[in-house]
Amino acid sequence: MELGEHESGAMPLRRTIVVGITGGIAAYKAVSVVRGLVKLGHSVHVVPTAGALRFVGRPTLEAISRNPVTSDVFDDVAEVRHVALGRHADLIVIAPATADALARMAAGLAPDLLGTTLLASTAPVLVAPAMHPQMWEHPATRANVATLLDRGVRFVGPATGALTGDDVGTGRMAEPDDIVTAATRLLSDLGTAAADAPAVRHGLGDLAGTTVLVSAGGTREPLDPVRFLGNRSSGRQGIAIAAEAARRGAATTVVAANIDRDVLAHLPENATVIRVGSAQELSDAVLQRADASDVVVMTAAVADFRPAAPRDTKLKKDDTPDRFALELVRNPDVLATLVARRRTGQLIVGFAAETEPDRAARIELGRAKLLRKPADMLVVNHVGWAAGFERDDNAIEVLVPGGRVVREASGSKADIAHVLLDLVATALT
Repeated sequence: MELGEHESGAMPLRRTIVVGITGGIAAYKAVSVVRGLVKLGHSVHVVPTAGALRFVGRPTLEAISRNPVTSDVFDDVAEVRHVALGRHADLIVIAPATADALARMAAGLAPDLLGTTLLASTAPVLVAPAMHPQMWEHPATRANVATLLDRGVRFVGPATGALTGDDVGTGRMAEPDDIVTAATRLLSDLGTAAADAPAVRHGLGDLAGTTVLVSAGGTREPLDPVRFLGNRSSGRQGIAIAAEAARRGAATTVVAANIDRDVLAHLPENATVIRVGSAQELSDAVLQRADASDVVVMTAAVADFRPAAPRDTKLKKDDTPDRFALELVRNPDVLATLVARRRTGQLIVGFAAETEPDRAARIELGRAKLLRKPADMLVVNHVGWAAGFERDDNAIEVLVPGGRVVREASGSKADIAHVLLDLVATALT
């Protein structure tokens, strides 16, 4: 099945969006989310909880949304508003979503207008969690998130950063612009799916019966027992892809190069992890398992070169001149090898990390790489000092043989994983 071309830059269709605001300190940021959606031309209806109205006043929300704001199931009873809002919504965004809100959603509780609207709607739901790190990591919250993911609820964030008081950690609500971007992308996906004939529905279970192999992280090439040549890849994008593949039913294996435990913790328990260090170790692990894999996704940042002769003992500063030469030799090209030995029906996805800021020039670099290593898809990943590596967000362009751009996306690395695996699922159909 041929991948459909993504047309970037098109103005979004006017949609009806319900923005639910729950009672957390991040509620004030929801005003910017509403404003951003209204500026895109959407009809936005705000449904705050009673707690949210203690942080943001009703007049503010009405002025920004340009629609009346109701929070009580007994408002507009003749219209049966709790049903009408849900039925008319094309998308429901919950920002912020507190731990309590996630628990209520997972349990299907409807104590207020927002709860009843959610139960009365078949629209997709986008959730932006916001809470203290301890609450986000609590087993009850993790279980609630897993339940909601299984139902198809999409998440944006939470981000890592400063929270109220002196707290720092994961639990900060995603920035309003990121939430608006995620909402726009979700609406775009719905529009594309509606236009397909037949429409392809992606999500839970669409990779059941497939085996997916993902390389992730950054390799390290030893100079001596204590030093190495490495890169800044944290492995977050690869782990997000592996976690999404497992959620969709794939038997998933991750070849993890120097990934911290807190990043690996985002993998489900049924994912297999193979830890490696150097490029040669990664190559051996990937090639050993590739033939048995239906899909291989090479997100790892693999060192192109390694020291020709690593020392057995630490290189002492006092024993070396102020300047000295280091001889490097080329590492094996794992992606090129995978492409050369690809079996029929196997899907190979490569990643190309590029610092080129100009989109057109960056795509040309991707096309050149795709000519050298004709993978089934090449994900051009925009990286730099403050982009791509060691961050929670990412930006990509996806190319296919011939150099056509079939998809562009930006947002959280979980969002990127969802976009990419939609393409993978389509290609396997």
